[in-house]
Amino acid sequence: MKRALALSLTAALLAASPAAAQALSYLRADKGRIVDESGRSVILRGMGLGGWMLQEGYMLQLGELGQEHVIRRRIADLIGPEREARVHRAWLDNHTTKADIDAMGAWGFNSVRLPLHYALLTPAVEDEPAPGVDSWKEDGFARIDALLAWTKANGLYLILDLHAAPGGQGSDLAISDRDPAKPSLWDSPANRRKVAALWGELARRYKDEPALGAYDLINEPNWDFDPPKGGGHGCDDTANAPLWEHYRQITAAIRKVDQRHMLILEGNCWGNNYKGLPAAWDGNMALSFHKYWNLNDEASVAPILKLRQDTGLPVWLGESGENSNAWFTDAIALVERHEIGWAFWPLKKIGFNQPLEVVPNPGYGAVVAYLTGKGPRPEPDAAYAALMTLASRDVRFENTTVHSDVIDAMLRQPRSDAVLPFRDHRLTSAGGVVAAVDYDLGPPGLAYSDRDLANLHVSTGGDRTLWNTGRTYRNDGVDIGRDADGAVQVADFSEGEWLRYTILADQAGQFAVEAVGAGAGGRLSVAVNGGSPADLPGVVSLQAGRNVLVLRAGGATTTALSGLRFTRRP
Repeated sequence: MKRALALSLTAALLAASPAAAQALSYLRADKGRIVDESGRSVILRGMGLGGWMLQEGYMLQLGELGQEHVIRRRIADLIGPEREARVHRAWLDNHTTKADIDAMGAWGFNSVRLPLHYALLTPAVEDEPAPGVDSWKEDGFARIDALLAWTKANGLYLILDLHAAPGGQGSDLAISDRDPAKPSLWDSPANRRKVAALWGELARRYKDEPALGAYDLINEPNWDFDPPKGGGHGCDDTANAPLWEHYRQITAAIRKVDQRHMLILEGNCWGNNYKGLPAAWDGNMALSFHKYWNLNDEASVAPILKLRQDTGLPVWLGESGENSNAWFTDAIALVERHEIGWAFWPLKKIGFNQPLEVVPNPGYGAVVAYLTGKGPRPEPDAAYAALMTLASRDVRFENTTVHSDVIDAMLRQPRSDAVLPFRDHRLTSAGGVVAAVDYDLGPPGLAYSDRDLANLHVSTGGDRTLWNTGRTYRNDGVDIGRDADGAVQVADFSEGEWLRYTILADQAGQFAVEAVGAGAGGRLSVAVNGGSPADLPGVVSLQAGRNVLVLRAGGATTTALSGLRFTRRP
């Protein structure tokens, strides 16, 4: 069912998205735009492959464990170092395959951002066999080569992103797998020399690849270069001089061997503090900003638009996401109005609010409980079996859940207000049942209405908002939960909220309608084809063929709503 639904939306998505596989040409910066070699403006629409070559605890339900090296150490303690290494390799082999990239191409994305852990490509400075001499790990480069072949086959640009630099580039430890007991990137000239050498090696290998879209030099620097006052993340720094100097160092290493690929810089404060940025030192640079949990209004992008105007450099929303469908649509529509491309985060994780959801096997729950201090230590063999199943089976594309509502919110809804059926709701001459959770596909105000639509805590200064309190099935504001048997239902349906359904009736006629599984409290009504509402249970008149029904909540909150049952009246 999930594959059929995903494929049924492909035609609609492609109609609003760039054409799939075609010959790609080098991207370059041109008067504030990203263009190809013909001078045609290119709006990058992509996903970041977070969690693949660099793991973060939250994507694995491991929360505060955070850094990859901490997670791996704890797992090794549980199942043994050799078996942990086998699990990790299986993860790298299976997390992202050609099937994932083929799906991205079919859905209408045109780019992929690859977060890289330096340790897959080169040893840490202290682990080099010959001090000061860089060596390379061919397995890591082979994985990039394979991914590049997959993206080229689908007409997608690949953007390389150094997500974890040697030593770590910020005080936010998890995103760069930083070990605070060791010198950071900024504390160690040797680490910075290795970063430049690594980019020089990447450039040497990929200088002749036009489908390699750009080099994203360092992900989300967040470091107080000035006397500590920015909470450790560099948000109040006014010069950021070490950051700009290091980018010059990296640029020089790349340009020794590669004159053609575009370079992408990220400011301090998770990519957003560009204070002190000197005049462009290279003729083919762009600037990246990251956007999370704030309002999608003109004020939210005003600083980056001014930066583009002042510098003449293109800007790119290099990372965003982890929010609701409504927020995704509004954010993408906002930046595309200003000819800004984007890469959302991530393509896949354990969770519901991205295109692909990893559904872990039951045994993994016991491992998570132990590692997060909420359960007993599992037997090593059982833990190994669960972890290997996660890494070799659960994470593969064919076993993930495709969230077509998320894909639609990113690729179609920013450019279309049309509401589409989420499911084929067809009533026979006798009637049928319409699942409550399968309301139509579209933005709030057109397909549904709900009180909580997105997490805006950065703008509001309040707590994080759970737009879908059940965090399952769909990524809209509608609250959806699961019962003890795993069946999904609308969990909380409060006064003023409504849901729209497109229903196909084989025959015209009168139908009795009643709510199925609704909990105590609440009053429900339905209106068909713009007519007057009728309280439930009640009777409605349906036309043969397409009908639009709106279900409204009134009075107290209705809970555990499974569906609407239609019974044809004589």
